[in-house]
Amino acid sequence: MDVVSDAISAVRVGRPSSDRVRVGGDWCARLDPYDGAGFHVVLKGSCWLLPDGGEPVALGAGDAVLLPHGTGHVVADSPADAATVARAVPFARWADRTLPQPLLPAFDTRAREVEMLCGKYRLDRSHAHPLLAELPPLVHLPNRAGRHPELRAAVDLLGRELGGEPHERRPGSAVALPSLLDLLLVYMIRSWLAETTDGAWPGALGDPVTAAALRALHADPAAPWTNDLLAAEAGVSRPTLARRFSALIGRPPMAYLTWWRLTRGAALLRDTPDPLATVARRVGYGSPYAFSHAFRREFGTTPGRYRAARKEPVPVTGP
Repeated sequence: MDVVSDAISAVRVGRPSSDRVRVGGDWCARLDPYDGAGFHVVLKGSCWLLPDGGEPVALGAGDAVLLPHGTGHVVADSPADAATVARAVPFARWADRTLPQPLLPAFDTRAREVEMLCGKYRLDRSHAHPLLAELPPLVHLPNRAGRHPELRAAVDLLGRELGGEPHERRPGSAVALPSLLDLLLVYMIRSWLAETTDGAWPGALGDPVTAAALRALHADPAAPWTNDLLAAEAGVSRPTLARRFSALIGRPPMAYLTWWRLTRGAALLRDTPDPLATVARRVGYGSPYAFSHAFRREFGTTPGRYRAARKEPVPVTGP
């Protein structure tokens, strides 16, 4: 796979979930911090998002917001004051009281009606890829003409699939929705990478030498890579690769490969029933012993204990 796909796959657990919410009048809903990533997409109208410890963000129709670190926040009809925020309705109650019933008694017209997609991704952050760690607490992707057409297409498809009551959804929606939510996450991260100039990883993926090396490593992490082979893959000398890769990634190519193999191995232990020997082989280790030794050095526990500790779903609360 590629870096972005691998970074997401390494932390994703379970299936994403979402709700289509309609509300009008004066309203304010609270989402507490959680060990996942949340998102909101405004389909109609406008509203405000107030992240914990951050500035209010105005959202308009077509805007998308990703909260990759599960930052607690409030969504409201206006940039509410502290007293109003303190009285915010918990999201679960808020989502259950959408139109046609008014959310609050102050509702008096549909002129201020807002319609949104709100959802969450469940994540295991025990060994997150540094690309995801570099994401800011809030990624705001405004709806601008001609920008991020794939993201806009995913939003449109999600809106269609989530239209109406659950019993009215079209055949196959139970399969389509998780896949569309996965697409939405990928497109939001892609859009952030295209927009940002900050951080090591956007620079690394934009550098032809480092990007070529990363593509090779992620395409086949189990291959018997050496610095010479990787330099040849990137089309540069070994010293040039080492210098540019280390400057952008923060560690030499082979050190990154070792880290990624073990991180990938941890995901396989968590998500598959494969025996230890199979996991070791799939990530480039010649024996279960060699893999176990390296795994314990990186994670501070044995592969067996790591797997046993993650048999239960990672708890998360959110929208």
